[in-house]
Amino acid sequence: MKLWSKSCVLVWAALLPQTAAAVGNCSTSATTLPFASYNPFAVGSVDRSGTVTVSCSLGGLISLLVSYTIKLSPGLYGTYATRKLASGSHRLNYNLYTSAAYSTVWGNGSSGTGTVSDGYLLGLTTTHRNYTVYGRLPALQNLPSGAYSDTITVTVEY
Repeated sequence: MKLWSKSCVLVWAALLPQTAAAVGNCSTSATTLPFASYNPFAVGSVDRSGTVTVSCSLGGLISLLVSYTIKLSPGLYGTYATRKLASGSHRLNYNLYTSAAYSTVWGNGSSGTGTVSDGYLLGLTTTHRNYTVYGRLPALQNLPSGAYSDTITVTVEY
C-alpha cells in the first residue's frame, strides 16, 4: 500500500575559493536521492543512494596533485543527528551516511559526523570521481501522506 512519496534533493553549492597552492580547476554536481514510497507500518528502514561527482582538471599544466574534502550540510529542517524531510509542518526523520554500513553520518566533520576525502594526481584530461551518498529513512514513522523533501548543500574544500 503506497501511503506517500517524498524525495531528498541534494543541491550542489559553489566550490570554495581556490587557495594560492591549488592550480587545478574543480567542479561538483549531485543527483537526487528519492525515497519513493514509504509505509509507516513496515518494520524495515527504506535505504536509497545518490551520487556526488567531483570533476577536476589541470587547466593547461602537465600534472598536479589535487586533494579535497566533501562535506554535507544538515539540511533545511534538521540537524546532523537527525535530518528531516518536510511536508508542510510535518517532519519525517532520515539521515545520510558515508558508507553502506550506515554507521557514520556524512556531515562537516563536527559533532561526530564524517566527511569524504580524496586525493590523486591529475593528468591531461579531466578526472571525474563519483562518491555514493547512502540515505536511510527509519521505519515506523506515522505521518500523513504527502510529498516530503529537504535540500542538502554539498561543499567541496580543496
